[in-house]
Amino acid sequence: MTNNRAYALDALRGYAILTMILCSAIAFGVLPGWMYHAQTPPPSHAFNPSVYGITWVDLVFPFFLFAMGAAFPFSIGKKIERGMGKRVILWDSLKRGLKLTYFAIFVQHMYPWVVSAPQDTYSWWIALLSFVLLFLAFTRIPYPLAPWKHRLISFSAYAASIALALLLHYANGKVFSLAYSNIILLVLANMAVIGSICYLFTYSHPRTRMAILPFILALLISAESPESWAYTVLHYSPFPWLYQFHFLKYLVMVLIGSVAGEYLKTWLTGKAAPSFATSARKQIGITLVLCLLLLIANLYGLYMRYLVTNLMVTSGLLLGLFFVVKGKSRTPVLWRKLYHLGSYILLLGLFLESFQGGIRKDDTTLSYLFVTTGLACFALIIFSILCDVYRLKILTKPLTRIGQNPMLAYVSAELVIMPILHLLGLNTYLDLLNNGATTGFLRGVIVTSLCLIFTLFFSKQKLFWRT
Repeated sequence: MTNNRAYALDALRGYAILTMILCSAIAFGVLPGWMYHAQTPPPSHAFNPSVYGITWVDLVFPFFLFAMGAAFPFSIGKKIERGMGKRVILWDSLKRGLKLTYFAIFVQHMYPWVVSAPQDTYSWWIALLSFVLLFLAFTRIPYPLAPWKHRLISFSAYAASIALALLLHYANGKVFSLAYSNIILLVLANMAVIGSICYLFTYSHPRTRMAILPFILALLISAESPESWAYTVLHYSPFPWLYQFHFLKYLVMVLIGSVAGEYLKTWLTGKAAPSFATSARKQIGITLVLCLLLLIANLYGLYMRYLVTNLMVTSGLLLGLFFVVKGKSRTPVLWRKLYHLGSYILLLGLFLESFQGGIRKDDTTLSYLFVTTGLACFALIIFSILCDVYRLKILTKPLTRIGQNPMLAYVSAELVIMPILHLLGLNTYLDLLNNGATTGFLRGVIVTSLCLIFTLFFSKQKLFWRT
């Protein structure tokens, strides 16, 4: 921990992005079911809402949303502390949401399988061109140019990308549509705006912020009935391509993440950095192991549907962790606060498990919202130990660098790495790995590693995408 930079938060965000790339890059249909989304099991990967449980893949998006909320105290909080007015901050948040919406729509139209079916040289070059345009739109070029020149470059890239999307001929007679967008990025856009507004008006009042959650939950529960006004509200939007009210469910992850972010910021900006005495190293190691076991136990127990056993094991691990991080221990106050927050949210999610049939990512259940957010708290403790105590730079530095440039990493596989491999004819060798479980996983590791190297290059050059 140096310079008050939240490296643990960067690492958590980087982990979420890398695993997001990995789960989409592994071979389909040949790995065990727990290597994919629980509701899209192999070999067909057809969506089956009657399947309950979660896998490590189902933690990826919640961890990223949690990290988004945890960043609010550092981004929005810093602006407030500098005396920036609420109107300016609101305008900045709205601009960020519009940028992400543009990003969601443009990227979805530029994927090679959308441009051509089957994919061909034309589609690969279009993907590379779209990456260049996104790069110019989102990156402040590190050269001593006048501000108006930077704005001109960005504006030109936006204009060119819009023209490309409107004029491009798509596969199977498809035409450009605002309603056709990347759902992950569209959710991020909605949460960037709504979450920022909630944080801005509850700054320094986390209890007020948490008071919003019961109303969201009440709205979600009431909307279970198609005849309710809540159902009508959540399913109405005059501009569905821009925002959808049912995305409010993800605000649970974002707002709880913002509280965790405040804990982290308070710890980092304290008068003195916490010291980790030699006598406390064993205690810290036990904390790390217990947090890891909590994640593993819940993934295994919920996926295998050992619900009572999982609740008992989780309770036992939380009890053990309580004695390790309790008030008189030498572990940092940050971990104690995250422990209390994570324990409460995780147990709440487990108590809700049977509601709506069982925990499920799609259609999202309340149990899923709380269990995954609770686990995110313990994941943040894990990365805090790895980054701030053990300082395992060989592991954490790549994650933090990716976490500081997440959107570039997110599109690197489909818009850069795979197009280049196809244009060079190397995809043939990659396809040889699609027939077995071990080689299918190796395929994902190779693609993810190439994306990692690619993103690290730009991050090292301080070329960050500002979305």
